[in-house]
Amino acid sequence: MIIVRLSFAATAAVVLAACATTGAPSPSTDLPKEIAVPEGHELVLRAAARGSQIYACRPKAADASAYEWVFVAPEADLLDADGRTLGRHFAGPTWQTADGSKIVGAVKEKAPAQAGNIPWLLLSVKSAEGTGPLARAAFVQRVQTQGGVAPLSGCDAAHAGTEARVPYTATYLFWAPR
Repeated sequence: MIIVRLSFAATAAVVLAACATTGAPSPSTDLPKEIAVPEGHELVLRAAARGSQIYACRPKAADASAYEWVFVAPEADLLDADGRTLGRHFAGPTWQTADGSKIVGAVKEKAPAQAGNIPWLLLSVKSAEGTGPLARAAFVQRVQTQGGVAPLSGCDAAHAGTEARVPYTATYLFWAPR
């Protein structure tokens, strides 16, 4: 992988241009201000995700006689631009690449997505392992989401403890300090 060092503005322009060529929303709506990465960071890895958002049917906290689908974890393959597997995304939330790099994040901000799609996110990296580009990341953006929203029905006392795996796709952008 070749990493070209660009200014934050130039990097964002490259990312937005790449998104535009893949049928993404226009640059003015592609990266909402709520999930903007702070100045002084560069894009070090871009990965497509294909997998499931996992939900469990559980009693509501406020009313144990009512039930709701509760998010448990993601489970997805991370893919490069040619569709080759780079790694995986799983509970934590954690991203791990084949080179052994691994990060765990925490949600900082959310931006709404189109109806029927999970929100776009800005996450900060809480811990990192390894030496690859992923291990340098300080922020992760989840954008261009499709699907992944909890089911609207099927969660009641008779289904308590059951799991629902809802297919989703997204693009993850990993940002590191310059």
